[in-house]
Amino acid sequence: MVTDSYSVSSALSPAKPTMASLCLNSLPLPPPSQPRKLLETPSSFSSSAPSSLNTYGKTEASKPIVVSGNPPTFVSAPGRRIVAVGDLHGDLDQTRCALEMAGVLSSDGEDLWTGGETVLVQLGDILDRGEDEIAILSLLRSLDIQAKAEGGAVFQVNGNHESMNVEGDFRFVDAGGFDECIDFLEYLDDYRDDWEEAFVDWIGVSQKLKEDRKMPQSYWDPWNLVRRQKGVIARSILLRPGGPLACELARHAVVLKVNDWLFCHGGLVPHHVAYGIERMNKEVSHWMRGLSESEDDPDIPFIATRGYDSVVWNRLYSRDNSDFDDYQSNQIHSILEKTLQAAGAKAMVVGHTPQTVGVNCKYNCSIWRIDVGMSSGVLNSRPEVLEIRGDKARVIRSERDSFSELNFVDYI
Repeated sequence: MVTDSYSVSSALSPAKPTMASLCLNSLPLPPPSQPRKLLETPSSFSSSAPSSLNTYGKTEASKPIVVSGNPPTFVSAPGRRIVAVGDLHGDLDQTRCALEMAGVLSSDGEDLWTGGETVLVQLGDILDRGEDEIAILSLLRSLDIQAKAEGGAVFQVNGNHESMNVEGDFRFVDAGGFDECIDFLEYLDDYRDDWEEAFVDWIGVSQKLKEDRKMPQSYWDPWNLVRRQKGVIARSILLRPGGPLACELARHAVVLKVNDWLFCHGGLVPHHVAYGIERMNKEVSHWMRGLSESEDDPDIPFIATRGYDSVVWNRLYSRDNSDFDDYQSNQIHSILEKTLQAAGAKAMVVGHTPQTVGVNCKYNCSIWRIDVGMSSGVLNSRPEVLEIRGDKARVIRSERDSFSELNFVDYI
C-alpha cells in the first residue's frame, strides 16, 4: 500500500465533456489521545510529481499535506491553518470579500492565492440563487492550483444544491445562472481538447461576457424567452450525470475530515459513519460522473443526497434550538457526540442553514454552523469565515471597510 502526499496534478480531473440502524462499533476508534491514522486508507493518491511538489511547502521544515480517498476524504495537514467558508450561492463579489477577509485571496483583482500553507475548505452550495456559479467554481480551482505550489490546499464539499442540479432540479437557478451556462458552453467550443485550461481560465473571461449580455430586455421579450429555453438546455448538458460540470463536482466529497475536524454541508449522524464516509463519497462521485449501470435508473446515493437526514439535507445541528426543551437538546448533543466518537473527530463544521446571528457554535463548540447567508440571493449578509488553528477556532467578520477578528473561542 502506497500513500504519498497530495501532488499538484490531481488524479481527480473530470472526464472530458461528452454529450438506518445506529451502529457505532463498525469503525475502529483510535485512542482518544491519538489522531486517526490517515495513511491507512486504501484508496490514497499516488503521486508522480517531483518530491519538491510532494512536500507542498516552501520550507523543508513543513510536513506535507497527505490526502487519502478518491474523492478526497481524509486529510492530514500538520500545523496548517484551516479556514472554512460557508454557502456562496453564485455571488462572486461576496465570495471574493470572504476569501480576502480570510487572507487567502489578493485584493488587487488578480485572483492570486495569498494564504501560503493555509488549507481552505468551502462547505458547498455554490450553485443556485446567483449568476456567477461557474466563475466561483473556476476561482476555487485556480486557487487550489496556486495553493498547492505553496504548501497549502483548497477543498470543497458538495451541498444539496449541487446534487439537485445534477438531478436536473433547476427550481432555484437565477436567470443569470442560465445565461452563464449558455456563455460557458459556447466558450468551451474553443477548448475542445483542454478542459483543465478552459475551466481555470473561465474566471478571467466570465465577467466580460457577463457585461456584454447586460442589455435591458423585458422578461417576456420573445428573444428572452428563447434564451431561457437555451439556458435550460445548456445547464442540462453541463450538469447531467457525466456532463463536464457534473464531473467537476464529482472531484469533491460530501464529507471531508481534515486532521480531527469533520466538514460537511448538512450534518453527519452515526448511521452515516457506520455506512462509511469514504463509501458515501465514492458513490456520490460515481453517480455524478454518470457511471451508473443503467441510464434509466441513475442510482442516486440516497443516504448522502436524499431525505431529510441525508448528509447534504440534514438540519439537526443547525436549526434554532431556542424552542427545544432540555431533553431534546440533550438528545441532539448525544447524537453529535456519538457521531464524532465513531468518526474519531473532535468537532464538526456545517453550512446549509443560514445563521442570522452569524457563525456560531453549540454543544460545547463541538458543532460549528458557518452558513451566514452572505449571497445577495439569500440574506446578503456580511461575510464571515471560521479560522481553525489546532484546537482553537475563531470567527473572522468584516467590519465596514476593515476586518476585525471577533469571538475568539478555545476548543478543548
